[in-house]
Formats: sequence, structure tokens, C-alpha cells
Amino acid sequence: MPEQAPSQKARPSLTEGPITKTLILFSLPILLGNVLQSLNGSINTIWIGKYLGEVALAATSNANIIMFFLISSIFGIAMAAVILIGQNLGAKNVQEAKKVVGTSTVFFLVLSIIVALLGWIFSSTILDWMNTPHDVKEFAVTYTRIMFAGVPFMFGYNLIMAILRGSGDAKTPFYFLLLSAVLDVALNPLLIQGMGPFPKMGIAGSAVATFIAQLISFVLLIAYLYKKKYFLRITKEDIPLLRINWTIIRTLIQKGLPMGLNMVVVSLSNLMLVHLVNAYGSESTAAFGVAMQISSYVQMPAMAIGGAVTSMAAQNIGAGKWDRVNRITWTGVGVNILMTGLIVAVLHLFNREVVSFFLPPEGKAIDIGVHINNITLWSFIIFGVFNVVAGVVRSAGSVVFPLIVAFIALLLVRIPLATVLSHKYGFDVIWWSFPVSFSVAATLNLLYYRFGKWRQAKMMTSKA
Repeated sequence: MPEQAPSQKARPSLTEGPITKTLILFSLPILLGNVLQSLNGSINTIWIGKYLGEVALAATSNANIIMFFLISSIFGIAMAAVILIGQNLGAKNVQEAKKVVGTSTVFFLVLSIIVALLGWIFSSTILDWMNTPHDVKEFAVTYTRIMFAGVPFMFGYNLIMAILRGSGDAKTPFYFLLLSAVLDVALNPLLIQGMGPFPKMGIAGSAVATFIAQLISFVLLIAYLYKKKYFLRITKEDIPLLRINWTIIRTLIQKGLPMGLNMVVVSLSNLMLVHLVNAYGSESTAAFGVAMQISSYVQMPAMAIGGAVTSMAAQNIGAGKWDRVNRITWTGVGVNILMTGLIVAVLHLFNREVVSFFLPPEGKAIDIGVHINNITLWSFIIFGVFNVVAGVVRSAGSVVFPLIVAFIALLLVRIPLATVLSHKYGFDVIWWSFPVSFSVAATLNLLYYRFGKWRQAKMMTSKA
């Protein structure tokens, strides 16, 4: 009888209860976490701009591009861990889920140390490859090296967040993300300017503030999980699980890389659009930048619901509850349409006011920004539909098709449409490429969901 205690304690909550309520309660902390990270970055940018000026801002921009690439590279692997853990818990294989935790811990630890060391040593070279301006270089090297030193904590936090979400807990990661953000925002001006007992460190102070915030949050999160006796923690008896299990590693990489590449495709598409918009002058570029900043917040409900349905569907697939998986999909689509639709409606009502918040009153940039929003904002409802459906498909282990869809929609439809037809039919074609490409992606994903063989997909082909 004692053997049943762990499975009782670990009984996955996402396979039972009302779907709509569970989905909303699970996605809200993810949504708030995404908003928090964006606000954290924006406030730190204000501190740096206010105290250190444009050169320092340019330096952090270069470093942040590198950090975004690193987060993208591990995002897919972390999502693969979410799905593996979720499927095992759905099937009530707690020991298998712990194997994933043990192997992932070792893998992320080794990977983060290698990345941190290489980044610290080659920061200057990496920034040269990025063609960093000479007057920015010294600031950028200082900032980037300290950010690389914090990589083990950043990777570690992402792994723990994946483990918790895979087991159905989205609240705990949010609380410690909130702690990290508050510490980061508070420490930035103190360490940049040297207020009170703190030394004046300039741009290094901003990076050190982030480092300290991540370290404290990460350590306290681990302490909290052990104090609460979280069921997937590695205990003394589980130390043999802290080893490289090549079957699990292979699965994390094979299934994780396509999900990580999905972010790369999105980034590449956006960079190509920026390159195209730049040809229409600085006012158009500024307006596009503001429109993209606004749309990043509009996308957040879809991203949060997509993450929530992935975790929920993974557990239910593990439990063999396919009817419930189907209901999760359409509930996710419905909740996304309501949440994103509400945000879009409010933004349309206050379009000019919101755009004016970011841009100076003189010039045409505000008018262009308002026009871009009028054409593109509603299309993010469609974006949410394909994102939710793709999240369910991935949760079964079918990760390549959603990547192919993103590649077709964003690089083979959006960019050629925006590039070729804009020369013939004008500037507006660039903005109409958003709803067109999102509609293509939604249609392909829905057809695959209905007629494809994603239900036969497997996360692991052999037993770990």
C-alpha cells in the first residue's frame, strides 16, 4: 500500500474537473508572467536611458538580441520536458516523470555552464560578428559578460518552470518571476547610480541587478519546492536519476529543436519585415516598431492559452482521455477568441491614444501607427486559433508539422506577399500580409488537426 501514496499525491489535476475553469486558471499566471517580463524589460530600458543615455541603450539592445537567441534555443527543449512530464503524469508514471526531471537537470546544468563560459570568453567576438558600433562596444562587452554569467540561473529557472507547468502548476513560477522582476527593477537604479550603500557601477550595475534578481529568485524557488516537499523533487533516494539518460536527451532534442526553431522562424520573419519597412523612411519604421510593441501584448493571451492547452492536453493524452483533449482544444480556441477579441476591441476604441503614448505628436508616425493597427490587430485573433491548435498537436509529440506551417505562412507567404506586392500595390500590402499569413497558418493547422495523424505521434519511441 505505501507505493500508492506517491501516485495519490501526484494525481494530475489537469485530467479532471471543468475544462474552461481549469484552462483559465492555468493560463492566467502564464499570461501575467509574460506581461511581467515585458514590463520588467521596458522599465529597465527606461532606467538605462535616463541615467546612461543612448550609447548604453544601444549596448543593451545588442546584448538582449543574444539573450533572446539563447532563450529561443532552450525554449523548445523546455517545452519538450513539459510534454514528457505531462504525458507521464497523465499515465500516472511518476517515476518516469522523475527520470525526465533528473536527466533534464543534468543536461541543463552542463549546457548552461558551457554556454556561460563560452559567452564570457567570446563576448567581444560575438559582438563583432553582430557589427556592434565602435562607440557601443565597450559598454556592450561589460553588459553581455555579466548577463552570460547569469545563464545557469536563467536556464535553471526555465527548467523548473517547465517541470512545474508539466505537473499542472503555473502559479508557483509566476510568484517567483514576480519576485525576480521586483528585485531587478528596484536594484537597477541603485546599482547604476550608486545610491545609498550601493556602489556606482554604470551599465555593469544594470546587468548585476538582473544577475542578483535571478540568483535570489532561483535559490528561493528551489528552497520553497523542497520545503513544500514537491512530489517531483529529487530526494536522496532519487540521486541515481541525476544522470544522462540518452533516450530522454534524444527525445528532448528531437522534439525540442523544432519548437525552438518555430521562434527563430517568427524572429526571422519580423527582421525581414523591419528591413522592408525601413525602405519607407524613419516615420514608417517608428510607427511599425510601436505597432509591433502593442501587438506583442495582444499576442500574450494566445501564447498563454497555447502554453496551458499544451500542458493540459499532454496529461490527458497520457491518461488516454482523447474526448477531453478535443474539448480542451475547442475550449482553448473559444477562450482565446474572447480574451484576444476583448483586448483588440479596447485597443481599436483607444487606438490613437495608445499609439500617441509611444510617439511624438509632430510628424506622420502616429497616423501610420493607427493605420497599421486598424489593419493588423484583429488578425491576432486568428493567430491565437492556430497557436492553440498547434499547442495541442505538439502535446502528442507531433512537433514538425506546426514548424512547417509557420515556415510556409511566415516566410513563404507573408514575406513574398509583403515584398513583391507592396511595390505594385503600395504600403498597405505589408500590413495585409499579417491576416493573410495567419489565415493560411490557421487553415493548415485546423486541417491537420482534423485529418492528420498527429494522434499516432509518440514523444519517445523507446522506453527510457
